[in-house]
Amino acid sequence: MSTTQENRTTPNVLIDEDWLAAQIRAQGFDLAHVAPPRPAATIGAFRAWLEGGHHGAMAYLARPDSVHKRADPRHIKPSCRTVLTVAMNYYTHPLPDELRDDPARGLMSRYAWADNYYHVLAPRLRALAEALEARLERPVVARAYAGDGPILEKALAAEGGLGFVGKNTLLIHPELGSWLFLGELLLDVELPPLALPPNPGAAKARAAGCGTCTRCLEVCPTGALTAPYFLDAQRCISYLTIELKGSIPRDLRPLIGHRVFGCDLCQDVCPWNQRFARPTSDAAFQPREDAAAPLLLDLMALDDKAFRLRYRGNPILRAKRHGLLRNVTVALGNWGDPAAIPALAQALADPHPLIREHAAWALGRVGGGRARQALGAARTVETDPQVQAEIGLSLAEG
Repeated sequence: MSTTQENRTTPNVLIDEDWLAAQIRAQGFDLAHVAPPRPAATIGAFRAWLEGGHHGAMAYLARPDSVHKRADPRHIKPSCRTVLTVAMNYYTHPLPDELRDDPARGLMSRYAWADNYYHVLAPRLRALAEALEARLERPVVARAYAGDGPILEKALAAEGGLGFVGKNTLLIHPELGSWLFLGELLLDVELPPLALPPNPGAAKARAAGCGTCTRCLEVCPTGALTAPYFLDAQRCISYLTIELKGSIPRDLRPLIGHRVFGCDLCQDVCPWNQRFARPTSDAAFQPREDAAAPLLLDLMALDDKAFRLRYRGNPILRAKRHGLLRNVTVALGNWGDPAAIPALAQALADPHPLIREHAAWALGRVGGGRARQALGAARTVETDPQVQAEIGLSLAEG
C-alpha cells in the first residue's frame, strides 16, 4: 500500500469519536462540530449584502479573492477534507448599574474585558492539529482561524448545530446564549462526524429561533438592525468605534452615548442571554482590572506608550490610540459636563487630526464660554481643513 493510501485510511482506525471529543474538551471548547467541507449556503446573501454597500469601509470583505474563499473552505485549502468548528463561552458577569449608567465612564464591549480571544483560540486549535499529528504519526496540513479568516463562520456554526443566527445577526445557542467566540480548523484529515455536545443538535437549535421577539431591533440606538436578521454595519456602534478608521458621521455621534469600544446592547436585551448565559470558568476570559468601564478622563490622559502598555494583549489595541481617543472625545461630548473641557481643549493640540476633529465637536456639545474660547484659540493655529471645518461648525452651533 502506498503512503498516500495509508494516510487516507489510518484516520478511520486511529481516530474515533470518543478520542476526538476528549481532545476538543481538553482544549476547553464548549461546543464543536466536525464535518466534511461544503459550499457556504449563505454566500448569495453575503454577496447581496456587499453589493448594497452595508459593509461600509471594510473593503477587505469585498475583495474578489476574499469572497471566493468564503464560498467554500476548499477554496482556502484545496486539500481540506474536514472542517472543525468550535465555540467558547466568554460571559463573565453583568456590569453593575452604577458603572454602566455613569456617563463619565466609557463602556467597552464585553469581549474586550479580557485578553485578545484570538490569542486564546488559535493556539488551542493548533494544539488540536498537533494532537492529530501525534495520533496519526504523520504531518497534518491545518489552517486555524479565530475571527481572522475568510469564512462565513456564523453560518457555518449554525449549519453545524452550534446555534441559530438570531435577529441581531449573532449566533445564539439555546443553552448558552450568544456570548460565544467562534473558531475553525481546516484539516487535510478525514475525521468522523461529531457534534459536541450531542444535544441540542441542529434541528433543536434551528427550531428554537427568536420567535416574535424584536428586543434587539428596538434597543439599537443607531438603527443598525434595519430589519430582522439584517445589519447595516455602517450604522453599527461596533463598526463605528472599531472598524471605521476615519471620522464618525456627525449625525451618529450623539447616538453612541458613552460607548467607546463596541456595543453589546443587542446581546444584553436578548432573552436567550438573560435566561441561559452562565459565567465561563476559563481563566483566559476573566476581566482585567478596570477594563469594562474606565473613566473617560483617565483614557484621555493616555499617550501612545501608556496606551500600548495598558492594552497590551487586548483587542482594544486594534483601534490604536487615535481611534480610541476619537471615541472617548465623542463620549465626553455626549456627557456634556464642563469637567471635560480641559482635557478636550488639550486634545485640540493632539498630533493626530482625527482626535482634534472630534474634540472640537465635543467642545461644541459641552458649550459655554471656556469651550468657545478653546475652539477660538485652536482655529487660529489649525491647519487641517477637516478639523478647521469642525471647529467652525462647533462655534456656529454654539
